[in-house]
Amino acid sequence: MTTSSAASPPLAPPLPAPPPSPLRRAGPVLPVLPVVAVVVLLGLPVAPDSAATPADAASGLVVLWAAVDTVRRARRPLTRTAALVLGLPVVGIAVAAAGAVTTGDAITGLARHLQVFVLVPVAVVLLVRDRRGARLVLWSLVGLALWQGAVGVHQYLTGTGALYQGAGIRAVGTFGPSDVMGMASVVAYGVVAATGLALGTRARRLGVPPPEGWGRVVAAGCALVLLVPLALSFSRGAWIATAVACGAQLLLAGMRRAVKVLAAAAAASVVLVGGLGVGAAALQERLTSITQVAAAPDQSVVDRYTMWAAATDMWHGHPVTGVGLKAFPAHRDGHASLALSSGSDTQGAGQAFRRQPLLSPHNMYLLLLSEQGLLGLLTVAGSWLALLVCALRRLRHNGHAWDCALPACGLLLWQLVNFLYADIGGPSTVLTGICFGLAAWWALARDGAPAPAAEAGQR
Repeated sequence: MTTSSAASPPLAPPLPAPPPSPLRRAGPVLPVLPVVAVVVLLGLPVAPDSAATPADAASGLVVLWAAVDTVRRARRPLTRTAALVLGLPVVGIAVAAAGAVTTGDAITGLARHLQVFVLVPVAVVLLVRDRRGARLVLWSLVGLALWQGAVGVHQYLTGTGALYQGAGIRAVGTFGPSDVMGMASVVAYGVVAATGLALGTRARRLGVPPPEGWGRVVAAGCALVLLVPLALSFSRGAWIATAVACGAQLLLAGMRRAVKVLAAAAAASVVLVGGLGVGAAALQERLTSITQVAAAPDQSVVDRYTMWAAATDMWHGHPVTGVGLKAFPAHRDGHASLALSSGSDTQGAGQAFRRQPLLSPHNMYLLLLSEQGLLGLLTVAGSWLALLVCALRRLRHNGHAWDCALPACGLLLWQLVNFLYADIGGPSTVLTGICFGLAAWWALARDGAPAPAAEAGQR
């Protein structure tokens, strides 16, 4: 005797998951918008002798927002390695602040150094969640560079820039003649970021969809266009640092690609500088002066060498902790030779003639050594070196965020090379903290680069 049972109804196919809402897709990008706002605010004109700018105020709000967001998410914000590397500069800075000449110098110097080297980088690490957020910050740097570069080129063509060899041809953007390195730094950041974004294609070999083709083409075009305002800034230090950073990115991306890009850059330079006569005579003289700084230096080079010697002499007198934060001007005349001039002349770009005092050695490493001693050099510069080592090590072993890793490493390298010829100061200084933050995001952040399979699934 057999029993029959009713046939089971067929299972209904699972319903497709609803597509994520635009707000959810933009979720990882939203926290980084305050960082982008800081970059955008640097496009505003800067008032002469301003102690603070809207970008500086916004950077404080970014730090506050990062702290609130971290508490709201209720998770450990940094790994032990990140906390150690990013917190190490606090030691040297705090000790040097205790030795400042005045209480006002101690407070302002402590706030500025912590802002640039600790607080803003940590905030960027906490707010940049993935590659999309990092790319947004990188493209904002490129956009700012294009704006400042356009203003600078207009200044050169109309003779309304800073005074250079008796003519108002030096491109300074909206920063004015008192901060001639401002536009040069911003444009250089844009060149390095655009070069890294254009070269970031190694992800193809790792199974991750690379950045869109049009994005790479646009980035490459931006990098070539930005070479013009970079040249018209007449900043030898920015030129050298940009060449080193972009060359390193090209070599990391592969020799074949490096040859192609260098050929394109050389052709563009011939057309834009030689063929169109964009500052040919002045640029040639400025380029030649790079190799003549020892044979026949001009007064600016003499002043720089003299201040370097003065900074070294200060360190000899205070080898461990230095003379104190912002104390270089107070001790300068007691250690400098008679070859030092009373200041540099600035004029043009809407500002009258004025004598700009020489308040720093124009070398960040010597500034650390003179004001913070060996303790500051080991803690602050040691933190930068640790960042570079960690970033390059991760770049070697973990290439799935290559399109963001190359510009992050390039910006860090540019900053470290440029510090041989410049130091912090001026409205554009806040970008230094953002660049350190991007490098730290790649090198140290827990979520700096999601796994290839996970990110591919999100697409």
